[in-house]
Amino acid sequence: MASVLIENFGCRAARADGEAIASSLRALAAGQPLAPDLVSVDVVVVNTCSVTAEADRAARSFIRRAHRQNPAARIVVTGCYAQRAPQELAALPGVAAVVGNSHKALAPKIVFNLARVAQQPASDFVHVRSLLSTKTESNAAVSASGAAQGSAGNAAPVYVDDRFAHSFLEDAALAPGEQTRPNLKIQEGCGNRCTFCVIPLTRGPSRSLSAAIILDRVREFVSAGGNELVLSGINLGRWGADLARDRSAPASLAALVRVILEQTALPRLRLSSIEPMDWNGELIALMREFGGNRLARHAHLPLQSGSDAVLRRMHRRYRPWHYAEKVATLLRSAGPELTLGADVMVGFPGETDREFEETVAFLRSLPFGYLHLFPFSPRPATPGWQLHVHAPVAPEAVAERMAALKALAAELSLRHRRQFVGRKLPAITLHATAALATLGRASALTGNFLPVEIEGSLPANQMTEVLITGLNTDGGLTAICSV
Repeated sequence: MASVLIENFGCRAARADGEAIASSLRALAAGQPLAPDLVSVDVVVVNTCSVTAEADRAARSFIRRAHRQNPAARIVVTGCYAQRAPQELAALPGVAAVVGNSHKALAPKIVFNLARVAQQPASDFVHVRSLLSTKTESNAAVSASGAAQGSAGNAAPVYVDDRFAHSFLEDAALAPGEQTRPNLKIQEGCGNRCTFCVIPLTRGPSRSLSAAIILDRVREFVSAGGNELVLSGINLGRWGADLARDRSAPASLAALVRVILEQTALPRLRLSSIEPMDWNGELIALMREFGGNRLARHAHLPLQSGSDAVLRRMHRRYRPWHYAEKVATLLRSAGPELTLGADVMVGFPGETDREFEETVAFLRSLPFGYLHLFPFSPRPATPGWQLHVHAPVAPEAVAERMAALKALAAELSLRHRRQFVGRKLPAITLHATAALATLGRASALTGNFLPVEIEGSLPANQMTEVLITGLNTDGGLTAICSV
């Protein structure tokens, strides 16, 4: 029987897309499992990111490696890179189709049709490519000038346009499986215009999944035995802003979270990244009411820089003191068990030594539990591209600053974790790696987003309470079950 492998790159929302494609494929294939083996698989789905040039490079490298190791495999490329530069990807050897974010809802059927004919001769496959292109173009109702047209020559057919009418994978069911804590993506796209970001071009404007569909998915997840669900989105805090006003339905993220917690039996809900200005009073109040019980004490607020001047050049909608005020309010509501995370960019055009030191000082002033660090990468068609042309930061300076922040991030993380040694925390067990299982240990994640190693063997997806016993040589937390 034909088999499919999905390789995800990028953010949590992108991974949610990959999980949704996998769920839809399993439904189409009557539960047939996806294949983990790149060498023998029939169809490879590459779910790409394009937030940096390195992300583009990683995707191209994987596509070339997949084709080299398995020349017979049909490769389907989707995601942000596929939306931004589809023809570039369509020309790569082994690529059978390029499906942009605009048509991601059609990806499962495209992949399924390729998998069904994967064992046919190549001459027959050329005909199928033409049928797929024609059928999908009809279903998508795109004009002749839109994408979703077969490419000339030997390039793969491309399914892309700028209307994003088929971008939500609404029909994908959720269940605990390979991902104990799956992502439910409830919001797509972004209306912000940060100067460094290509996301508005690759994912379109902000769009929200309806509350009715969200509640159905949450209830299905609970019925399937799920214990922790992560709400994700490209700009999650803007959920609901584009929906028609309905007095009977929640109209904001905070209202939606309350409905989920009050009208479903979901044991634990976790919120992924939310912009600082979208942590309003109502949403923060939910941390006081439900935090540590059914709402995870975990908040990820993208920062990017601790320098006022740099934030202005980035066109970010807050200043360092705004950010610090949000954190202080969150800590008052959620308590010191809150784990705070942030994204920090290094080397934005024009960043001076003084501005970088402002960022370092700001990071030191707040109780971060972890930091996601990345260097600035000029993205085509963004204002940051031109800023980089006129005021680039020397690569040597970027490397030095990245090293300094990595050391600081490790210091902050260790400081945060140490305070929980000797404490009991709620946790959910995860799938342990083979190496960890061999040592007779299990893996878990606490409610406040701390990974722990537990003594003993435990199945995944078990809600438990752990006693933090110490730190291992890598700075990770060790624990025993206390219930």
